[in-house]
Amino acid sequence: MSQVAPRREVFDAVVVGSGATGGWAAKKLTESGMRVALLEAGPQITPADFTEHKMPWQMPYLGMSPKVIEDRPIQGLCYACTEYNYKWFVNDVSNPYTQEKPFHWIRMRVLGGRSLSWGRQSYRFSDLDFKAASHDGYGDDWPISYADMVPYYEEVEKYVGISGASEGLPQLPDSIFQPPMEMTCGEELLRRHVKDKLGRTVTIGRTAILTKPKSGRQACHYCGPCERGCSTFSYFSSPFTTVADARKTGRLALVTDAVASRIVLKDGKAAGVAYIDRASRQPRQVEARYVMLCASTLESTRLLMNSGIGSSSDAIGRYVMDHIYQGGATGTMPMLEAKPWAGMPRRPNGIYIPRFRNVKEKETNGFIRGYGYQGGSSPSFDFGASGFGASYKNAVRNGYWNIGISLWGECLARKENRVEIDRNRVDAWGIPVLKISAEWGDNEKKLWNDGREQAAEMLRAAGAADVRLTGQFSIPGFCIHEVGTARMGNDPKTSVLNKHNQAHEVPNLFVTDGACYVSIGCVNPTLTMMAITVRACDYLVNEYSKRKA
Repeated sequence: MSQVAPRREVFDAVVVGSGATGGWAAKKLTESGMRVALLEAGPQITPADFTEHKMPWQMPYLGMSPKVIEDRPIQGLCYACTEYNYKWFVNDVSNPYTQEKPFHWIRMRVLGGRSLSWGRQSYRFSDLDFKAASHDGYGDDWPISYADMVPYYEEVEKYVGISGASEGLPQLPDSIFQPPMEMTCGEELLRRHVKDKLGRTVTIGRTAILTKPKSGRQACHYCGPCERGCSTFSYFSSPFTTVADARKTGRLALVTDAVASRIVLKDGKAAGVAYIDRASRQPRQVEARYVMLCASTLESTRLLMNSGIGSSSDAIGRYVMDHIYQGGATGTMPMLEAKPWAGMPRRPNGIYIPRFRNVKEKETNGFIRGYGYQGGSSPSFDFGASGFGASYKNAVRNGYWNIGISLWGECLARKENRVEIDRNRVDAWGIPVLKISAEWGDNEKKLWNDGREQAAEMLRAAGAADVRLTGQFSIPGFCIHEVGTARMGNDPKTSVLNKHNQAHEVPNLFVTDGACYVSIGCVNPTLTMMAITVRACDYLVNEYSKRKA
């Protein structure tokens, strides 16, 4: 049942969205002494809802419920959306959107949002990302630099817990790390040979999963399916960390099942947020002195546009970006003997190969920017082998080591890639939906093709056999790294937000999720979103304190 905020109370701030950024906003603002309402469109969640330890035979449809595809034809395309947890993901029938060009929008509506099922890969931006335009002349620099972000990265990393290894690379700054997870012997071979022969770095993934206990959370026990929840809270998800901290202050009003519909404006300022009760469909409103949007990139932009905010800049809704991926190379490692106990196949992490293209030069093979890789190497066994008894057992034991890496490539910010409100279509709560038009350009395609070829070259350098190129261009949005559409900038004519994530048009409105991105880089974006949120909250609190003094 939804928890309704008192109607007559005027909160110091209302935060929309309870995921990675919304949780941080709630924590920072309540701990500063502010009274905060946190709106979440979905229901509450508890560890009893987690299914990471359930076996297929414990599920009604053995983990393959037809309901996933019936109600969630888009969400069901995502590996993380299964019978075990599909109710966390939006019902596509109730939550439609219009695709002018193919775009897979993966969304979750539940307390914690996508922090419950995210991939957890956590990497800092460098000035090669924040100041990319200065490097190669394309697009715009961010109005902030790496130096501006360092203290906020550190605050987030110390709290969240990022396991990883320092490598001293300028294009991929090191974080404050927990101990790294171990590489398999196949990955160690790749690391050694790629460094010796090509001068490139292979490292263990930097992931928001504890490898030693911290603040009541346990170290990872390598059970495998992290996307179904984590009963030991070993990986970072907001309901059991940042949101829990905010609730402990006694200054948080958590309002679940609250589908935000628009920002309430009064005298040129935000006066609160109007929402629809998800179950009763009744309209409600929460009043506040400040509004912070953390609803996810496209949902926050949808709220801005449905509220008539940002129209003075042609940037609103434009510059949609995502990572192009689903391409790379695979092979086998014939020098390694496969054993059932080798390879740590349930390790919830992989290896990472940082960007090496256009780090010093501006362009390579006709493209700018770059890509990084994720992947791994482990033993494989054919459990579908023929035979019975001893013959079957021997056939299964005759395994092999596989190895594979896939690229994550930067998408350029292009004005024609955009979202807008579809005035002819509404969701189940009567709220106008988005119309999305985005596609890859020549630069993304050249970058992707080069990344596949370089993947094969690195595998061969490690001695891999049977090397082959894999994949096809991913559909925009499907990497679930969508950013842009309400970018930061110094000029109100060409940006929606200033360098503090304040809306140029509405000074008491902040947007700190991926909507604020100016360029996407090639690393996973969530760590930077969280750090940006912490930075914006510190600014807001400082301004709030001045006003109260």
